[in-house]
Amino acid sequence: MRVLVTNDDGVWAPGIAVLARALRDHGLDVVVAAPLDDRSGSSAAIGPGYAAEGIAVERAELPDLEGVPAHGVEGPPGMAVIAARLGAFGAPPDIVMSGINPGNNTGRSVLHSGTVGAALTAANFGARGVAVSVGVAEGEVDPHFDTAAVFAVRAYDWLFSAPVGTVLNVNVPNVPMAEVRGVKAARLAPFGTVRTALAGSEGGRLQLELRATGVELEPDTDTALVQAGYVAVTPLVGVRASDGGEQAADFLERALT
Repeated sequence: MRVLVTNDDGVWAPGIAVLARALRDHGLDVVVAAPLDDRSGSSAAIGPGYAAEGIAVERAELPDLEGVPAHGVEGPPGMAVIAARLGAFGAPPDIVMSGINPGNNTGRSVLHSGTVGAALTAANFGARGVAVSVGVAEGEVDPHFDTAAVFAVRAYDWLFSAPVGTVLNVNVPNVPMAEVRGVKAARLAPFGTVRTALAGSEGGRLQLELRATGVELEPDTDTALVQAGYVAVTPLVGVRASDGGEQAADFLERALT
């Protein structure tokens, strides 16, 4: 199978090169396509991809990845995934590996993650996806991408035989491989390690910041497990209908009368 490697930090971010090298060394047919700039927080957005001027694409030379084609795309990672599935970079990939993101993507806030959004977009376009992140604490400048890459390759091996549309969110603690306490299935926490807060509003501008919550989460949630030194694995699904449609439709239908 062909594997697309993408991210939301930009095609020259260090984590994407580590992930691509690990998959290449695993014997896989790898192609890289990721945003030309940082598109963190872009979720599964595609941007104005159908504008008349088209989408700019540049070849990129990533370190120690000779023979692996790499492309920078003027758009969010969701657009890179769609373009790849449509054959823009050669044979369409069967699996999309998104990451390695410096900073965990846990809790319900994964809704906003471009790393996770790329994996969900893959499922929506007939492929499978893995989002891989490694925790980075404040002040840390050297994430253990190598640890996360080991689990990314293992996730690929599992996903290889999983049904089309399967998506895994894998969050790895920022520790050497020997210090990982284990791997556990995790449910989504109500929030991640930090939450967005309004710091102020002045001169027509809003100032937002990330603040630690200080809340103790249930131990089987993804955020809590990573904080405890475990790799958290969470299957995800994209947009789908829920119950209650008939009641809502009946209520809205009254507008006809």
